[in-house]
Amino acid sequence: MELKDKVVLITGASSGIGKATASKLASHGAKVVLMARSEDELRELKASIEHDGGQAMAIGGDVTKMSDFEKVVTKIMDSYGTLDVLVNNAGLMPLSFVEKLKTDEWEKMVDVNIKGVLNGVAAVLPSLKENKGGHIINISSMAAHRYFPGGAVYCATKAAVKMFSEGLRQELAPKYGINVTSIEPGAVATNLTDTITDEDIKEKMKGMQQMDTLESDDIANAIYYSLTQPERVNINDVYIVPSEQQ
Repeated sequence: MELKDKVVLITGASSGIGKATASKLASHGAKVVLMARSEDELRELKASIEHDGGQAMAIGGDVTKMSDFEKVVTKIMDSYGTLDVLVNNAGLMPLSFVEKLKTDEWEKMVDVNIKGVLNGVAAVLPSLKENKGGHIINISSMAAHRYFPGGAVYCATKAAVKMFSEGLRQELAPKYGINVTSIEPGAVATNLTDTITDEDIKEKMKGMQQMDTLESDDIANAIYYSLTQPERVNINDVYIVPSEQQ
C-alpha cells in the first residue's frame, strides 16, 4: 500500500511506540491522527510532525470509552472524508504476582489492552468496509507466546489481542480486503514499566535493564513494513525481539 495521503489513526500516540510510529508514517506522507489521553504531549508531537513537513491531527481520547472513539472517527471523517488504517497501540503493563491480588490493575489492563482494541475496531470498521479495504494493526506482545514472572494477566491480555487479530484477518481480509496484522515485540525501551507497583517485580526487572532492548523506532519500522506490502500480501504476525532476549 502506498502511504501517501492515507489517513492513519494511532492510539497511545503520545509516547513510545505510538509516537515513533506517527513520526515514521507521517514522514512517508500519511495523514496521522494522534489519539491519547495526554493532550499536551499530542500537541507537541503534532507540532513536531508539521515542522518536518508532515500532516497530523491531535485528538484527546480514552480508548476504554467507545464514545471517545466515535468522536475521533467523526472528526476524521469531517476533516478527511475517509479512514484507511488503525494502529491499536494503547496499552498498560502493571506486572504483579497473582497472589498480590492487585485486582484494580488487572481490570485496567483488561479495559485498555483488550476492550480498547475492541472499541477501536468497532469504531473504524464501518469506514473500512465502505472503502472495501484498509489495514488494522494491533500491538500484541511476545507475552502472547510465553509467560514471564508477574505477567499472568498481562500475558493473557496480549494473547487475547493476538487471537482476536487472527479472527479479524480471517473474517475481514477475504470478504472486504481489510488486512490485519498482530505486532508482537519483546522488551522495548518504553515507559510501560513505569506503572509497575509490585516491589518484587521491580527487583526482577533490574536484570532486564542490562539488556540491549528494542527501541520504539524498531517497532515503527515493523509497522511501516507491514503497511507497505502489496494489497495481496497480509503480514499476519510480526514477532520481533532483542537479539539478547531468550
